[in-house]
Amino acid sequence: MDYYSGYISKLIEELSGLPGIGAKTATRLAFHILDMPTEHVEELANAMVNAKANVKYCKTCCTLTDQEQCPICSSPQRDHRTIMVVESTKDMAAYEKVGEYKGVYHVLHGAINPMAGIGQNDIRLKELFQRLKEDIDEIIIATNSSVEGEATAMYISKVVKPLGIKVTRIASGVPVGGDLECIDNITLLRALQGRVVI
Repeated sequence: MDYYSGYISKLIEELSGLPGIGAKTATRLAFHILDMPTEHVEELANAMVNAKANVKYCKTCCTLTDQEQCPICSSPQRDHRTIMVVESTKDMAAYEKVGEYKGVYHVLHGAINPMAGIGQNDIRLKELFQRLKEDIDEIIIATNSSVEGEATAMYISKVVKPLGIKVTRIASGVPVGGDLECIDNITLLRALQGRVVI
């Protein structure tokens, strides 16, 4: 049974189609939007329309940007000879928040996943390999520690190593504050393999 008018129901339906938004959250958001001043709702709607119309892929690293080149790729302060390969723009943002990495990125927009029909031609690998024609010292593979992320890392490594470019993989392991008894075997093994001298 439809408890609300058609406009409210349509708003709830559209909001619930967003990832991570269930029916209850969509309803809460819909009523919050209806309580907002009209100018704020218009600003929100315009921000979404403008982002959709103007955001594109960076011509160098394939992240999302509203410029021809993203701020990281266009910065002369960054080390353009070191490329960190990530699966998504969100992963890139996570590393940027840490504030320690000074190289540049390459965003794949996915990972190799044959079960889902995603092969090497379905993600931004061709653009990565094109960049390797420049003077590159190191490729840091920072794909997720999932089966798909590992398959992608192995494929990149197999293609890049014969070019004489150093290929590294981010270490993964025990989270800070984690109890060893609660951590799976693969994570413990990666933590052991990624150990450093102290």
